[in-house]
Amino acid sequence: MSKGVSSSTDKIIVDLSRSHKNKAVAKAVRTTRERLQSSQSGALLFDREMMMMHLGAVLQGATVVPLLVILITAAGTYFSRDLALIGWALIALTFHSVNILIARRANGQEMSAENALKWRKWLLAGQVLNGCGWAYFALQGCDVCQGNTYTLFKGAALLVALSATALANFLLRRSVLFAFAPTAIALGIKTALTRDVLDIGLTAMVVTALVFFIYITDRLFQSNQKLLSFQSEKDDLIAELEVAKSMSDEARRRAEEANLAKSRFLASMSHELRTPLNAILGFSEVMATEVMGPLNNPIYKEYTNDIHRSGQHLLNLINEILDLSRIEAGRYDLNEEAISLLEISEDCIGMVQLRAHGKNITISSQFEPELPSVWADEKSMRQVVLNLLSNAVKFTPQGGEIMVKVGWTAGGGQYLSIKDNGPGIPEDEIPVVLSAFGQGSIAIKSAEQGTGLGLPIVQAILAKHDGQFTLKSKLREGTEVIAILPAKRVLQSLPAVEEAQAVARRKKSFA
Repeated sequence: MSKGVSSSTDKIIVDLSRSHKNKAVAKAVRTTRERLQSSQSGALLFDREMMMMHLGAVLQGATVVPLLVILITAAGTYFSRDLALIGWALIALTFHSVNILIARRANGQEMSAENALKWRKWLLAGQVLNGCGWAYFALQGCDVCQGNTYTLFKGAALLVALSATALANFLLRRSVLFAFAPTAIALGIKTALTRDVLDIGLTAMVVTALVFFIYITDRLFQSNQKLLSFQSEKDDLIAELEVAKSMSDEARRRAEEANLAKSRFLASMSHELRTPLNAILGFSEVMATEVMGPLNNPIYKEYTNDIHRSGQHLLNLINEILDLSRIEAGRYDLNEEAISLLEISEDCIGMVQLRAHGKNITISSQFEPELPSVWADEKSMRQVVLNLLSNAVKFTPQGGEIMVKVGWTAGGGQYLSIKDNGPGIPEDEIPVVLSAFGQGSIAIKSAEQGTGLGLPIVQAILAKHDGQFTLKSKLREGTEVIAILPAKRVLQSLPAVEEAQAVARRKKSFA
C-alpha cells in the first residue's frame, strides 16, 4: 500500500491520511445546515443574507435619491417660482445622508443573526426619516400656480419617489410602509382639514400606490428568500455529494489495492503451487501404471487413479486462477505472431472430439475458405477456442449438436462462433455466468461442474487483443458464443513487388 495509508483491518472506509479534506467538507455541510435551520419562521429566514444584499444595494445606489431630489426641486421651482423647495431639498438630502451613514456602519461590522435584527431596526428608522422628508414635500403649496398643475406635479413626484424607494429597498422588509406612511398620514390630515377635491384625489392615489407597492415588494422579498433557500439546499447537496464522493473514491482505491495485491500474490505463487502438484500427478501416474512393480492391493490402484484425477482437476483450477490473476495484475504478456484462426479451430475440434463421441455429440463446422492470418498470441487463442468448445461439449446433452463457424465480420475482422442446442441460460443469469466464479443454475445442477473462470478468461484474453466477446442464449433452445478479432489484427496479403533493374551510378564531373 501507499505510504500513509492505514493498514488496520477495521471497517472504516475513509483513509485517515485524507481526514483534513473530509473535515473541511463536513464543516461546509454543518454550516449550511445551521444556516437552513437557524430561523424558525419564514419571516426571519436568511436575515443575514438579505441584510447584506440590502446594504450592498443601498451603497451602490446612493446617488439615485440625490439626483431625484435635485430634479424634483428644479421642476418644482420652475412651476412655483418659489425657492421654498430648496429648503426641503436640504432636509431630504440630510435624511438621506443619515441613511447612508447607517448603511455604511452596518456594512462595516460582522453581520450575525442578532446584529441583523438590530440594524434592521436602525434602517427602518432611517426610512421613517426619509418618509418625514417626503411628507414635508407633500404639504408644500403653490400660491402662484393656476388650477391643479402643482397638485399633479406633486402626485407624479410622489409616485416616482415611491417606486424608486420600493425598487431600492425591497430586500428590507416593510421598508416601503415605513418610508411612506408619514406621507400618507400627512396627506390624510391635510385632506381632513381642507376637504379639497384635489387633496382627496392625491391622498387616494398615494395610499393606493402605497398598498400596491407594499404587495409588490413583499412578493419580491419572498422570491429572493426562496432563491436563497434553493441556493442553500444546493450547497448542502453539493457538500454531501463531496463527502459521498470522497468516501466512494477512498473505498474504490482500497478495493483496487487489495485486489491488485491479491492478483500479485497469486501470480507470484505460480511456481510454488504447480511444483508439488506436478510431483503428485507424476508419482500417482507411476503408481497407477505400476512402473516400479505391481500393487498387491487393487484398492490402492483405485486410490492412485483418484489421486491423479483430483490432482489434475486441482491443477486445471490453479492454472485458470493464475491466468486470470496474471491478466488482472497486468502481467499477462502476449507473444504475438501471424496465426490462422481456421487451423487453430480445426486443431481444437480434434482435441475435444473424443469427449464429444463419448456423449454422442456431433460437431460440424462451417469455415469460410482462404481466410488470411491474424496477428495474435497462438497459445491464448487456443485457450479461448478450447474453453468455448469444452463448455459446449460439457452442457450439450446426449445426442446433441454443436456448430462451429469461422468467417469475416461486417467490419473486416474475423469471428469464431460456437453454437449448441443445449439447455440454454436464463436471461437474468447471463451476467452471473460472465463474472468470475459465476455459475448458472443449470451448471450447478449438472454433474460436470467447472470453476466458473472459463468465460472470464476468454473475455480477458479477447480484451487484450482489442476484441469482443458476445454470449447469446435462450432457455431450452441453446447457447451461442462469438469471439471477434478486430480488423486491425487481420494481415492482408500484398502482391509481390517486381524486381527492378539497378540504376547505373552517375559519375561526378568536376568543372
